Amino acid sequence: MNIKRRGRKNFSIPLNSMSDVAFLLLIFIMLVSLINYRKEVKISYPEAEMAQRTSAEKNLEVWIDKSGRVYLDGTSADLRTVENVLADTYRNAPDTRLHIIADRDTPFENIQGVLSILQILQYRVVSFVVKNE
Repeated sequence: MNIKRRGRKNFSIPLNSMSDVAFLLLIFIMLVSLINYRKEVKISYPEAEMAQRTSAEKNLEVWIDKSGRVYLDGTSADLRTVENVLADTYRNAPDTRLHIIADRDTPFENIQGVLSILQILQYRVVSFVVKNE
């Protein structure tokens, strides 16, 4: 009996499109890394002679602009909402640091509303964010 052998087939992985895949992956990574998850309000920072750095892990930010509008982590809020969020935060995690970020030209009366809430709640971990030169 005569058995015919079949010829071996050479299998290869096409490498022509690998550079295209790598390029698209690079573009995807670059776009994802450019996304800014922190919302900021445009203000001009007051200046200080001495500043201290804090860790950014457990922070809650209250922004106050020139006209007296209050923002909580970048979203507009009234003082009642700020009070409720601060009370819940203090109840759940008392070591959460509160950063008050106010514009240089903000009148003190606008900052006093937030400070009176902090005084009522006896919130003790508070920082005023300033520009360090």
